[in-house]
Amino acid sequence: MGILNVTPDSFSDGGTHGTVEAALSHARRMLADGADLIDVGGESTRPGSLAVSAEEERERVVPVIRALRAETDAAISIDTCKAEVADAALSAGAHLVNDISGLEQPAMRRAIARHKAAGVAMHMQGTPRTMQQAPRYDDVVAEVRAYLGARLAQARSEGLDRVAVDPGIGFGKTLDQNLALLRHLPVFRMLGAPVLLGTSRKGFIGHLLDLPVDQRVEGTMATVALAVRDGVDIVRVHDVREAVRTVRVADAVVRGAKGGTLG
Repeated sequence: MGILNVTPDSFSDGGTHGTVEAALSHARRMLADGADLIDVGGESTRPGSLAVSAEEERERVVPVIRALRAETDAAISIDTCKAEVADAALSAGAHLVNDISGLEQPAMRRAIARHKAAGVAMHMQGTPRTMQQAPRYDDVVAEVRAYLGARLAQARSEGLDRVAVDPGIGFGKTLDQNLALLRHLPVFRMLGAPVLLGTSRKGFIGHLLDLPVDQRVEGTMATVALAVRDGVDIVRVHDVREAVRTVRVADAVVRGAKGGTLG
Protein backbone atom coordinates (compact mmCIF):
# COMPACT_ATOMS: atom_id res chain seq x y z
CA MET A 1 0.00 0.00 0.00
CA GLY A 2 1.61 3.22 -1.18
CA ILE A 3 0.93 6.33 0.89
CA LEU A 4 -0.41 9.36 -0.99
CA ASN A 5 -0.89 12.26 1.41
CA VAL A 6 -2.63 15.27 -0.14
CA THR A 7 -2.21 17.30 3.03
CA PRO A 8 -0.13 20.36 3.93
CA ASP A 9 0.98 18.98 7.29
CA SER A 10 1.57 15.22 7.31
CA PHE A 11 4.62 14.26 9.37
CA SER A 12 6.71 12.95 6.48
CA ASP A 13 5.59 14.45 3.17
CA GLY A 14 3.10 17.17 4.04
CA GLY A 15 2.66 19.70 1.24
CA THR A 16 4.60 17.65 -1.31
CA HIS A 17 1.58 16.34 -3.24
CA GLY A 18 -0.88 19.16 -2.69
CA THR A 19 -2.12 19.53 -6.29
CA VAL A 20 -3.95 16.92 -8.33
CA GLU A 21 -1.14 16.73 -10.87
CA ALA A 22 1.54 16.37 -8.18
CA ALA A 23 -0.51 13.68 -6.47
CA LEU A 24 -1.05 11.83 -9.76
CA SER A 25 2.65 12.00 -10.57
CA HIS A 26 3.55 10.46 -7.21
CA ALA A 27 0.84 7.78 -7.55
CA ARG A 28 2.15 6.85 -11.01
CA ARG A 29 5.64 6.51 -9.59
CA MET A 30 4.46 4.27 -6.74
CA LEU A 31 2.48 2.07 -9.15
CA ALA A 32 5.50 1.78 -11.44
CA ASP A 33 7.55 0.79 -8.39
CA GLY A 34 5.14 -2.05 -7.65
CA ALA A 35 2.41 -0.71 -5.35
CA ASP A 36 -0.77 -2.80 -5.38
CA LEU A 37 -2.88 -0.18 -3.63
CA ILE A 38 -2.78 3.62 -3.33
CA ASP A 39 -3.94 5.03 0.02
CA VAL A 40 -5.16 8.62 -0.42
CA GLY A 41 -5.34 10.77 2.72
CA GLY A 42 -6.57 14.33 3.13
CA GLU A 43 -6.12 14.85 6.87
CA SER A 44 -2.90 14.55 8.84
CA THR A 45 -3.05 12.13 11.77
CA ARG A 46 0.45 12.78 13.06
CA PRO A 47 0.74 13.15 16.86
CA GLY A 48 -0.65 16.51 17.95
CA SER A 49 -2.46 17.21 14.68
CA LEU A 50 -5.82 18.97 14.59
CA ALA A 51 -8.85 17.73 12.68
CA VAL A 52 -10.02 19.38 9.48
CA SER A 53 -13.61 19.73 8.33
CA ALA A 54 -15.23 17.04 6.23
CA GLU A 55 -15.76 19.60 3.46
CA GLU A 56 -12.07 20.49 3.31
CA GLU A 57 -11.01 16.86 3.43
CA ARG A 58 -13.41 15.99 0.59
CA GLU A 59 -12.06 18.83 -1.52
CA ARG A 60 -8.55 17.47 -1.09
CA VAL A 61 -9.16 13.80 -1.83
CA VAL A 62 -12.08 13.45 -4.23
CA PRO A 63 -10.46 15.16 -7.26
CA VAL A 64 -7.36 13.01 -6.78
CA ILE A 65 -9.37 9.79 -6.56
CA ARG A 66 -11.41 10.71 -9.64
CA ALA A 67 -8.24 11.45 -11.60
CA LEU A 68 -6.62 8.22 -10.45
CA ARG A 69 -9.68 6.20 -11.35
CA ALA A 70 -9.74 7.78 -14.83
CA GLU A 71 -6.28 6.52 -15.68
CA THR A 72 -5.71 3.32 -13.70
CA ASP A 73 -7.49 0.18 -12.61
CA ALA A 74 -5.29 -0.05 -9.52
CA ALA A 75 -6.99 -0.41 -6.16
CA ILE A 76 -7.55 2.86 -4.30
CA SER A 77 -8.02 3.34 -0.57
CA ILE A 78 -9.35 6.40 1.26
CA ASP A 79 -7.63 7.11 4.56
CA THR A 80 -10.34 8.81 6.60
CA CYS A 81 -12.34 8.53 9.81
CA LYS A 82 -15.27 10.61 8.50
CA ALA A 83 -18.23 8.73 7.03
CA GLU A 84 -19.17 11.55 4.65
CA VAL A 85 -15.64 11.68 3.25
CA ALA A 86 -15.59 7.90 2.86
CA ASP A 87 -18.93 7.99 1.05
CA ALA A 88 -17.72 10.66 -1.38
CA ALA A 89 -14.43 8.86 -1.98
CA LEU A 90 -16.14 5.53 -2.63
CA SER A 91 -18.53 7.26 -5.04
CA ALA A 92 -15.49 8.72 -6.82
CA GLY A 93 -13.94 5.28 -7.31
CA ALA A 94 -12.17 4.18 -4.13
CA HIS A 95 -12.46 0.54 -3.13
CA LEU A 96 -11.47 0.51 0.54
CA VAL A 97 -11.82 2.71 3.63
CA ASN A 98 -8.78 2.84 5.91
CA ASP A 99 -10.22 4.11 9.20
CA ILE A 100 -7.94 5.03 12.10
CA SER A 101 -10.98 5.15 14.38
CA GLY A 102 -11.62 1.44 13.98
CA LEU A 103 -14.87 1.56 11.99
CA GLU A 104 -16.56 2.57 15.23
CA GLN A 105 -19.07 4.93 13.63
CA PRO A 106 -22.31 3.25 12.45
CA ALA A 107 -22.44 5.78 9.60
CA MET A 108 -19.01 4.65 8.43
CA ARG A 109 -20.04 1.01 8.42
CA ARG A 110 -23.22 1.89 6.56
CA ALA A 111 -21.27 3.79 3.91
CA ILE A 112 -18.94 0.84 3.36
CA ALA A 113 -21.87 -1.57 3.16
CA ARG A 114 -23.77 0.68 0.76
CA HIS A 115 -20.87 0.72 -1.67
CA LYS A 116 -20.02 -2.98 -1.12
CA ALA A 117 -16.51 -1.83 -0.28
CA ALA A 118 -13.79 -3.15 2.02
CA GLY A 119 -12.55 -1.60 5.24
CA VAL A 120 -9.61 -1.47 7.63
CA ALA A 121 -10.23 -1.15 11.36
CA MET A 122 -7.23 0.34 13.16
CA HIS A 123 -6.58 0.64 16.88
CA MET A 124 -5.87 4.05 18.37
CA GLN A 125 -5.87 5.17 21.98
CA GLY A 126 -7.18 8.74 22.17
CA THR A 127 -7.16 11.06 19.17
CA PRO A 128 -4.28 12.23 16.97
CA ARG A 129 -4.13 15.41 19.02
CA THR A 130 -3.84 13.60 22.37
CA MET A 131 -2.72 10.04 21.64
CA GLN A 132 0.96 10.42 22.51
CA GLN A 133 0.53 12.43 25.70
CA ALA A 134 0.36 9.50 28.10
CA PRO A 135 -0.56 6.18 26.46
CA ARG A 136 -1.21 3.49 29.05
CA TYR A 137 -2.13 -0.20 28.93
CA ASP A 138 -2.06 -3.06 31.38
CA ASP A 139 -1.29 -5.46 28.50
CA VAL A 140 -0.97 -3.66 25.17
CA VAL A 141 -1.05 -6.80 23.01
CA ALA A 142 -4.11 -8.29 24.70
CA GLU A 143 -5.99 -4.99 24.78
CA VAL A 144 -5.34 -4.12 21.15
CA ARG A 145 -6.27 -7.65 20.09
CA ALA A 146 -9.51 -7.53 22.08
CA TYR A 147 -10.43 -4.15 20.60
CA LEU A 148 -9.80 -5.28 17.03
CA GLY A 149 -11.66 -8.52 17.63
CA ALA A 150 -14.69 -6.56 18.84
CA ARG A 151 -14.56 -4.18 15.88
CA LEU A 152 -14.28 -7.10 13.48
CA ALA A 153 -17.22 -8.91 15.09
CA GLN A 154 -19.35 -5.75 14.91
CA ALA A 155 -18.56 -5.25 11.24
CA ARG A 156 -19.28 -8.87 10.37
CA SER A 157 -22.59 -8.77 12.23
CA GLU A 158 -23.63 -5.99 9.86
CA GLY A 159 -22.63 -7.88 6.74
CA LEU A 160 -19.16 -6.39 6.22
CA ASP A 161 -17.13 -9.46 5.30
CA ARG A 162 -14.07 -7.72 3.82
CA VAL A 163 -12.44 -6.05 6.81
CA ALA A 164 -8.76 -6.01 7.70
CA VAL A 165 -7.26 -5.09 11.06
CA ASP A 166 -4.35 -2.81 11.93
CA PRO A 167 -2.74 -2.70 15.41
CA GLY A 168 -2.05 1.03 14.97
CA ILE A 169 1.69 1.36 15.46
CA GLY A 170 2.42 4.86 16.76
CA PHE A 171 -1.22 5.69 17.48
CA GLY A 172 -1.31 6.05 21.25
CA LYS A 173 1.66 3.81 22.02
CA THR A 174 5.06 4.29 23.63
CA LEU A 175 8.25 2.92 22.11
CA ASP A 176 8.08 -0.23 24.24
CA GLN A 177 4.39 -0.73 23.44
CA ASN A 178 5.06 -0.43 19.70
CA LEU A 179 7.86 -2.98 19.98
CA ALA A 180 5.64 -5.35 21.95
CA LEU A 181 3.00 -5.21 19.22
CA LEU A 182 5.62 -5.85 16.54
CA ARG A 183 6.91 -8.88 18.47
CA HIS A 184 3.41 -10.36 18.59
CA LEU A 185 2.03 -9.76 15.09
CA PRO A 186 0.92 -13.41 14.73
CA VAL A 187 -1.61 -12.74 17.52
CA PHE A 188 -3.54 -10.49 15.15
CA ARG A 189 -3.56 -13.10 12.40
CA MET A 190 -5.49 -15.29 14.84
CA LEU A 191 -8.46 -12.93 14.49
CA GLY A 192 -9.15 -14.48 11.09
CA ALA A 193 -8.85 -11.29 9.06
CA PRO A 194 -6.14 -9.77 6.88
CA VAL A 195 -3.60 -7.73 8.83
CA LEU A 196 -2.32 -4.32 7.71
CA LEU A 197 0.82 -2.83 9.24
CA GLY A 198 1.86 0.81 9.05
CA THR A 199 5.34 1.50 10.41
CA SER A 200 6.71 3.67 7.63
CA ARG A 201 9.19 6.33 8.82
CA LYS A 202 7.44 6.50 12.21
CA GLY A 203 8.74 8.06 15.39
CA PHE A 204 9.73 4.83 17.12
CA ILE A 205 12.17 4.15 14.26
CA GLY A 206 13.57 7.65 14.62
CA HIS A 207 13.97 7.07 18.34
CA LEU A 208 15.79 3.76 17.88
CA LEU A 209 18.15 5.10 15.20
CA ASP A 210 18.30 8.76 16.24
CA LEU A 211 17.45 9.79 12.68
CA PRO A 212 15.08 12.33 11.09
CA VAL A 213 12.03 11.31 9.08
CA ASP A 214 13.77 11.28 5.71
CA GLN A 215 16.46 8.85 6.91
CA ARG A 216 14.28 6.06 8.28
CA VAL A 217 14.00 3.88 5.18
CA GLU A 218 16.26 1.06 6.41
CA GLY A 219 14.50 0.97 9.78
CA THR A 220 11.15 0.78 8.02
CA MET A 221 12.32 -2.07 5.81
CA ALA A 222 13.44 -4.06 8.84
CA THR A 223 9.86 -3.96 10.10
CA VAL A 224 8.53 -4.84 6.63
CA ALA A 225 10.71 -7.96 6.48
CA LEU A 226 9.56 -9.02 9.95
CA ALA A 227 5.96 -8.39 8.92
CA VAL A 228 6.33 -10.80 6.02
CA ARG A 229 7.77 -13.41 8.38
CA ASP A 230 4.79 -12.99 10.70
CA GLY A 231 2.12 -13.28 8.01
CA VAL A 232 1.08 -9.64 7.60
CA ASP A 233 -0.94 -9.17 4.42
CA ILE A 234 -0.52 -5.46 3.66
CA VAL A 235 2.33 -3.09 4.46
CA ARG A 236 1.59 0.64 4.22
CA VAL A 237 4.72 2.51 3.13
CA HIS A 238 6.10 5.75 1.72
CA ASP A 239 9.05 4.04 0.01
CA VAL A 240 7.36 1.59 -2.34
CA ARG A 241 10.32 0.48 -4.46
CA GLU A 242 12.39 -0.43 -1.42
CA ALA A 243 9.43 -2.17 0.23
CA VAL A 244 8.61 -4.24 -2.85
CA ARG A 245 12.20 -5.48 -3.05
CA THR A 246 12.25 -6.22 0.67
CA VAL A 247 8.97 -8.14 0.49
CA ARG A 248 10.08 -10.22 -2.49
CA VAL A 249 13.23 -11.42 -0.75
CA ALA A 250 11.59 -11.93 2.64
CA ASP A 251 8.70 -13.80 1.03
CA ALA A 252 11.10 -16.08 -0.83
CA VAL A 253 12.87 -16.92 2.43
CA VAL A 254 9.65 -17.52 4.37
CA ARG A 255 7.56 -19.29 1.73
CA GLY A 256 10.11 -20.62 -0.74
CA ALA A 257 11.61 -18.92 -3.79
CA LYS A 258 9.83 -19.22 -7.11
CA GLY A 259 11.66 -19.52 -10.40
CA GLY A 260 15.28 -20.50 -11.06
CA THR A 261 17.50 -22.88 -9.18
CA LEU A 262 20.49 -20.59 -8.68
CA GLY A 263 20.54 -17.55 -6.36
